[in-house]
Amino acid sequence: MTVTSALPSAFQPEALTPEREAALLASVPTGLLINGEWVEASDDGTFDVHDPATGQVLATLASATSADAIAALDAADAAQASWARTAPRTRSEILRRAFDLVTERAEDFALLMTLEMGKPLAEARGEVTYGAEFLRWFAEETVRDYGRYLTTPEGKNKILVQHKPVDPACSSRPGTSRSRWPPARSPPPSPPAAPWC
Repeated sequence: MTVTSALPSAFQPEALTPEREAALLASVPTGLLINGEWVEASDDGTFDVHDPATGQVLATLASATSADAIAALDAADAAQASWARTAPRTRSEILRRAFDLVTERAEDFALLMTLEMGKPLAEARGEVTYGAEFLRWFAEETVRDYGRYLTTPEGKNKILVQHKPVDPACSSRPGTSRSRWPPARSPPPSPPAAPWC
């Protein structure tokens, strides 16, 4: 009898060695992604991310300021009109590719969450899967933006409802559910029209 793992293929873990952890941590960008480029914080501020189990510094990251948030929002606003004109199928394929990439690297994301927050690895895996599913769901829904055509309540006029991507938005979030943000908070049917900063 052959026994197979109950884990999805994305979660067939490599050996969890100190070398693998170090390589994974070294691959994490430490800056802010603004206008498609990794940059330092505008005031050069940083903060340390500690392993809650050992207190060891895992990484030192750029600490975004209000000015950085405004710069990110301005960049998103500059890109929004072009994004809004992007065909729903193309937006759908971009979201689907994002889902595929998260799924391909699911074990890495889960390990990072475990190192950073102290979550059990199994719980982190579940959260990565849960968060990725939002990307897949929005990818599928983006091409189903049908709108509506209906009669007014008094029956004398017609109403046409046509959906369009919303303008960019900027908000902050708690640090306890990494993979559930921002996909879970994105407005359908075209979530990337509300860039996250």
